[in-house]
Amino acid sequence: MSPLVLTLAGLWNSGPQHWQTHWEARHPQWSRVPHREWQTPDKDEWVAELDRAIAACERPPVLAAHSLACTLVAHWAASGSPHKIAGAFLVAPSDVEAPSYPSGTTGFAPMPLQALPFPSLVVASGDDPYVSFARARAFAAAWGSDFTMIGDAGHINGDAGYGPWPDGEQLLLDFCAAHQP
Repeated sequence: MSPLVLTLAGLWNSGPQHWQTHWEARHPQWSRVPHREWQTPDKDEWVAELDRAIAACERPPVLAAHSLACTLVAHWAASGSPHKIAGAFLVAPSDVEAPSYPSGTTGFAPMPLQALPFPSLVVASGDDPYVSFARARAFAAAWGSDFTMIGDAGHINGDAGYGPWPDGEQLLLDFCAAHQP
């Protein structure tokens, strides 16, 4: 059975050169969770939109999150939703508490640091402008996530040269094979 994946874009959405967009094009059964507001997101609204998308799935999906959406996954996990997921693939989690984090989001800070009740993998870069390597590692430890560092890869997005990103796609497929029924 093919993996069922919901992609979760971060602040400002993921553009046409982003790995999420490329992967969705290659895997028609994968879909992006839509949000009403991408520029000035509200945490409670995003959590509700994610919960509705998960509830609509025929089986527990794997969430493939980038940037602010990694924080969204942690907030959703803490929300007490009765819906289940198979796991979370968390790429370049942004540090919403850092002074350098872009303004415009509501309710995402403080960063939730409770252990996630599902398998998860944090994929990080050594030179991400939105999270220090130490903080990315600390998030993974707090969440009980496995951790993979892919080198100096910026924010692991299209602007950093991670468009199609076949190595990341294989990481996700391997994660799905290990955790999705």
